[in-house]
Amino acid sequence: MSDQHDWMWSEALQMLARAERMHHQMFLPAGRRALVGWAPPVDVLETEHEVLVLAALPGVDLANVEAAIENGSMLVIAGQRVLPPELRTATIHRLELPQGRFERRVPLPPGRYESVRRSEANGCLVISLTKAAKPKTVNP
Repeated sequence: MSDQHDWMWSEALQMLARAERMHHQMFLPAGRRALVGWAPPVDVLETEHEVLVLAALPGVDLANVEAAIENGSMLVIAGQRVLPPELRTATIHRLELPQGRFERRVPLPPGRYESVRRSEANGCLVISLTKAAKPKTVNP
């Protein structure tokens, strides 16, 4: 019974993730919607000193991925996944990893960020946003 419950829960989570990605696609401007084919799943974690954003991008050259903070409150991650040249003439039996242009817009927790670092871990782009120190208040 536990296996069936775990399977159903996993399926439900995948459906919710797909629905969220479709929702994000719906609200892209019409011109950009045609250019963007998919959106990678992301995790956003916050510690006392930083916000970490992990974008799952297996098979993507992370050196060519753009990441920028827009209006101080939105992280935009964009790039492209392409089949390697040696696979372009192959017979495809299954193609589950989306190909083409991607973009993901990630709302950031409120605050200011002093520095942005990029790294790679296990097929994920890891973006570390260091929180700006809060000004100390002086009591009169």
